[in-house]
Amino acid sequence: MELTNATSVTATLRRALADAVEEWKPRVLALAREIHATKEVSFEEVRSAEAAAALLADGGFDVERGTGGLPTAFTASAGSGDLTVALCVEYDALPDIGHACGHNLIAGASVAAALALRPYVDELGITLKAIGTPAEEHGGGKALLLEQGAFDGVGLALMVHPVQDGVTYNPAGTSAQAVGRYKATFTGKAAHAAAAPHHGVNAADAAVLSQVAVGLLRQQIPADHRIALYVAEAGHVTNIIPDRAVVQFECRAFTLAEYEALLERVRRCFEGAALATGTTLAIEATEPLYEPLLQDNALAAHWTEAMEAFGKDTSPADGLSGGSTDMGNISQVIPSLHPWLSIPGADVPIHSHAFAALADSPAAYGVMFEAATALAWTVAAAASTPAERARFTKAAYRRRTVTQEGTS
Repeated sequence: MELTNATSVTATLRRALADAVEEWKPRVLALAREIHATKEVSFEEVRSAEAAAALLADGGFDVERGTGGLPTAFTASAGSGDLTVALCVEYDALPDIGHACGHNLIAGASVAAALALRPYVDELGITLKAIGTPAEEHGGGKALLLEQGAFDGVGLALMVHPVQDGVTYNPAGTSAQAVGRYKATFTGKAAHAAAAPHHGVNAADAAVLSQVAVGLLRQQIPADHRIALYVAEAGHVTNIIPDRAVVQFECRAFTLAEYEALLERVRRCFEGAALATGTTLAIEATEPLYEPLLQDNALAAHWTEAMEAFGKDTSPADGLSGGSTDMGNISQVIPSLHPWLSIPGADVPIHSHAFAALADSPAAYGVMFEAATALAWTVAAAASTPAERARFTKAAYRRRTVTQEGTS
């Protein structure tokens, strides 16, 4: 680990932060492994959230549980500086497949960085918050916490995200797609499938037609757009014409304008299926919209410099071809960093059983602690650079609220 590029003061602080990460390593490793083994899905992360909150409390943080009215959210706070920094702690797993997105590593990196920074909050002049953000996979926990004020006053927000081996550690210019998730419900008319099928209106047929229409649409959309769907309900027995069918679907694009245009084209596929079958259609959002991810260039530069000290590949990135995060919502209103943590030897896709196993490997935990150190160094650098500090302090988030007097 080479620190000679830093000033003597910065090098001293960097060494102290790296040593602090090392000091907390056994307990953070136990936390990350516990979260991986627990496999709690969105909004059900009771044990995982409590384990992270308890460790932060042991490290000297004041902990508020149930932040924003979400039982599995928390805010651990330390310091009273005019620059407020948020480290996001994720811990939800995927249904059936577990931690195939490596949220145990996200939690470990953020918690370790927070614990390392805790003794230096006064020296850095920061208010440090480790915010437990549930339901990233489904539910938009960060979007909900943003609405409820959990990020009020925050001037910069950071976290990391594991990916496959070979992805550059330079996050500048990378992004993630906007995604919206919806439920389309077709309503028809039930009838006996043998005695009087002509009296029925088949909602399952509408579900089939909508799938065909969306499948054909895929030829005419840009290569970086995504549509996914599945039939959640379409009848229960063979001798009844189904009067109800439900299709869950999502749309993704890298800009909100492209996303809205794609959503409208997909909506017409469902409307056409309803028209063709004589069913009625209702479409409703099932989760908050995840907005596109914006990387702050100054934070990205500090992170990249830190990862170079660990000998990581920091060549310029070409961007990402897919994926979404509710950290996008945070990044739209607060300067943010969401770099990619490349797990050595991980040559399998995320959201797979194989990646879930690799997220619990010694190699994964090794880069998790390197990322924790880099996060701490990035925060210290941002707080110690006058121009950046002024920008981040000025950027402190303030919700727009509607009152009788108007919007404020």
